[in-house]
Amino acid sequence: MKSDEIRNSYLKYFETKGHKIAPSSSLIPYGDPTLLLTSAGMVQFKPYFTGKAVPPSTRIATCQKCFRTTDIESVGDATHCTFFEMLGNFSFGDYFKKEVIPWAWDYVTEHLKIPRSRLWITIFRDDDEAFEIWRKAGVPRR
Repeated sequence: MKSDEIRNSYLKYFETKGHKIAPSSSLIPYGDPTLLLTSAGMVQFKPYFTGKAVPPSTRIATCQKCFRTTDIESVGDATHCTFFEMLGNFSFGDYFKKEVIPWAWDYVTEHLKIPRSRLWITIFRDDDEAFEIWRKAGVPRR
């Protein structure tokens, strides 16, 4: 698949799950003096996470343009940077692991057609809840 196809597929998938599609925000965060550049997909939603603003929907999906310098040693040199688009689905008090884990597994295995045998899932060491949800979603224990 081409990047446009992946981007559109992802956003359409989460739209079917009731997400409002939000456009990418600027690489220079608006109204946030704590950041020089947008480095993650959640940057534009900080006011919603902090309670300073009410989101337009409890479910939002985006493809956010991001710029990073923290990993420059891994990807380039002093004259290069890392630019990428981060796909994200966000819940503002609407859903959590029980819903999103099966969606993630469904999206990568059924929509992107990535073979299950080629996927590895990681969880926090003590997150037994997530472990059980991944198992119920069909992820084998390795």
